Amino acid sequence: MTTYRTLEWLEGGTLRLLDQRVLPAETVYLDYTDAASVAAAIRDMVVRGAPAIGATAGYGLALAAVHSSAQDVESLRDELREAADVLRASRPTAVNLFGAIDRVMRCAADPALNSVEALRAAVLQEAHRIAEEDVAINKQMGLNALPLIPDQATIIHHCNTGALATVDYGTALGIIRTAHEHGKKVQVLVDETRPRLQGARLTSWELKNLGIPHRVIADGASGHFMRTEKVDLCVVGCDRVAANGDTANKIGTYNLAVVAHENGIPFYVAAPTTTIDLNTPNGDAIEIEERPADEVTHIGSEQITPDGVEVGNPAFDVTPARYITAIITERGVVYPPYEENLRKLLADRA
Repeated sequence: MTTYRTLEWLEGGTLRLLDQRVLPAETVYLDYTDAASVAAAIRDMVVRGAPAIGATAGYGLALAAVHSSAQDVESLRDELREAADVLRASRPTAVNLFGAIDRVMRCAADPALNSVEALRAAVLQEAHRIAEEDVAINKQMGLNALPLIPDQATIIHHCNTGALATVDYGTALGIIRTAHEHGKKVQVLVDETRPRLQGARLTSWELKNLGIPHRVIADGASGHFMRTEKVDLCVVGCDRVAANGDTANKIGTYNLAVVAHENGIPFYVAAPTTTIDLNTPNGDAIEIEERPADEVTHIGSEQITPDGVEVGNPAFDVTPARYITAIITERGVVYPPYEENLRKLLADRA
């Protein structure tokens, strides 16, 4: 386990989040006691990464339950519905956010919960389960991916998908971590991941803490390294997988997948089954979040563009399924045809 925690529930009813906006310069934890402030933390990217967002939203509902002054069960359920609406509005792309909220709300709707105390306890316990399951899922994905990674491997990674993007351990970066822990000699090329630089700031920080050799490269340099050096694979995370295998992930992933395809390099997506959305037919149906312009016009507090320029700042892009070699899940590795095989994978999911 890592020595830091992305999110942690504290006795007495407080959610503690590691503020990822100030890493790696500072390690700062912020405490939250209500759902609205948790929604703001998700929106402002105090916490980020699809699995971490989902678990955080679950705990946001737990805060609403624990700190409610409702005197009866139906009043508390009404408050939870209001909190759920606030949390759903925080960010639109990561399906984990909505899945975790729906899961907690289904739990809260159980008619057997006939007292305020029982409802509070059940909501908190469900949030704990979501968090605990995330860690187990990530570790199993790493084990499932081991046969795909050569004993000596150079791997390109985009954005941040480690413990910081999850409750602990990581998805795509967890796969790299598992390979390292099993004695494979891995070298990681870390895309800086503009405009928020999650690769340069966060992934490099995690890899350094784990003792995994890596080099930070400019986003636009990945093609150069694929053409001129031996790159064995690319592995990225995702925020949503559509029913046909199209995948939404951090902006720049599509570019990376196309260049990997051009150079004959396997391109893998690490996807907990919680990010697979069979209700979304294809990537065109995924809502892409548009982030504030100052993320592009500024680096930190320093403006790097002329005043008044127009900015386009999508947080994510969609990689068509035809560029994805395989999707690595905790239930196994899924290959094309994705429309058929993803449904098979999830056929018994509750």
